This record gives sequence, structure tokens and C-alpha cells, in this order.
Amino acid sequence: MIPARKSPWFRRWFAGHVEGRMRGRFETVRVAGLDRLRAAIAQGPALVVSNHVSWWDPMLVLVLTERIVPCDSFALMDAKNLARLPFLGLIGGFGVDLTSAADGASVMRYAAKLLNAPGRLVWMFPQGRERPHTERPLGFRKGSAEIARVAKAVTVPLALRYEFMHTERPHLFVDVGEAFAPERDVEKGRDLHEQRVTEALARIDGALVAGDLSAYETVLSTPRDRVGPWAERMLAWATRPR
Repeated sequence: MIPARKSPWFRRWFAGHVEGRMRGRFETVRVAGLDRLRAAIAQGPALVVSNHVSWWDPMLVLVLTERIVPCDSFALMDAKNLARLPFLGLIGGFGVDLTSAADGASVMRYAAKLLNAPGRLVWMFPQGRERPHTERPLGFRKGSAEIARVAKAVTVPLALRYEFMHTERPHLFVDVGEAFAPERDVEKGRDLHEQRVTEALARIDGALVAGDLSAYETVLSTPRDRVGPWAERMLAWATRPR
């Protein structure tokens, strides 16, 4: 297990850097349920469980928990990736060897100790690897349910989806569900974690199909491009049939 080496000043700087990169890569980042996330963090330590889609996922975790809903957050990741990118430990990342049962037990105890006070948050991707958002079942592992049980922390289900629409850049959708209490039965807890994240993914899908995104608040957006649309209009005028 690799523990976090959190550095507040580095985290603040890096969050600003990542936010700038996200504004350049995504047309919008839209979130539903921010109030539910704020309430869960304020009332007690919270475990966030999410599907894992992209390299951008942990970058979103940082921006969301440092710039949008500030809290004392940590995130579990593959120890191999943390060893390759050790600066992620400075923003709250801690690593587990996914091939070692003993390491898994150690990291569960470590995560449970982190969840010891209101305002604390630990984020997990129970799939263990990046998978398409369409995959069903999601294939959650039991570790998140075990941590919630040991820490007696509420669990916040959260869904991530990246979507190309009518713009050049993709949109990132985040849906935060209602927090719920831990289950004593770890198998049942694992199933509940997966079910609630699946339901959040279905809400995003329903909103996109219906064309009603009113529930999703835009928290980041790309700077307005004033030149591109003007150039397109000029090109359309120059090439119109005569």
C-alpha cells in the first residue's frame, strides 16, 4: 500500500492547473446533485463510489473537491499508477496493489482511518479499471462496501459520462445520488453501491434522450470562441451557391 502524502499548497496549485486544462478540453462540465454531495460531507465522513470511464476521472475528482465543493478529500488508485505518477500522492491519492489480498486489507484499514471526521471524503472507483459507461453490470468489487462498513461512513453514489453533442469538444456529465448508510452484509453493500451508480447513469441517459439538461448545473465551461463562429459564417457566405 502507498499512503497519501497530501500537500495543501501543491493541491491548490495543481487543481488550478487541472481546471485550466479541463476548460480547454471540455465544452462544459455539468453536475446534478451538488447539494446532496455538500450535505453528505458536512454531516459526516463520506465515501464516494463512482464508475471509472477515463483518464480524466481523477482530474475531475481533484477539481470538484478542491474548487467546486471544497473538502478534505482523498482518492484510492492503483499503486502502479501512483508509483508512476507520484505527484498524485501530493493531492490525496493513496495506492493499492490490486493483485495482493494483504495489500487490499491494509488499504481498507487505511481508508477507514481517513474517514474519521465530518468534512472528510474518500473517493473510490470500485470497478478497478476504466470501462465504457455502457457496460452492464458495472462489475463493482467489494472493497468499497467493506470500507463503508468498517468506517460507518455514508456512501454517495456518483456517475460519470463523457458525451459528444453539437459542439467540437465533449461534455462531461456528473450525477450525484442520495447518500445512504452502510450495510453490514458486504455482498449486499457491494450490490447496492453498483445499483445506485447504475441508477445515476440512467438519469444522465434519460436527460440526454429527453433533451432536458435543466437538472445539470454547468460548473466549468470552455472560454467562448469568438473567432471560430465568425470564420465559419464568412466561409459559408463565400461558398454559397450563386
